[in-house]
Amino acid sequence: MSMERESEKITIRIPERHLRALDFLVEIDDFPSRSEAIRSAIRDLIYSRLELVVDRMKKFEHAEQTLATIKAYEEEYLKK
Repeated sequence: MSMERESEKITIRIPERHLRALDFLVEIDDFPSRSEAIRSAIRDLIYSRLELVVDRMKKFEHAEQTLATIKAYEEEYLKK
């Protein structure tokens, strides 16, 4: 996979044990470099978190609709 045209260089600090594990994955997996392994991990994180966030948003919207429906029923049927 090639690096996207518009990319930005960042610096991160990670524990040495994570770096050793990353190097191990680069050595035995199909990652040509640490950078590509990290890009892959970030892509995976983004896609999984986006899915989670969208699911939460849908649940929140559903809850808001349910509350609005309850309020409408209260106003219509429980008026004194």
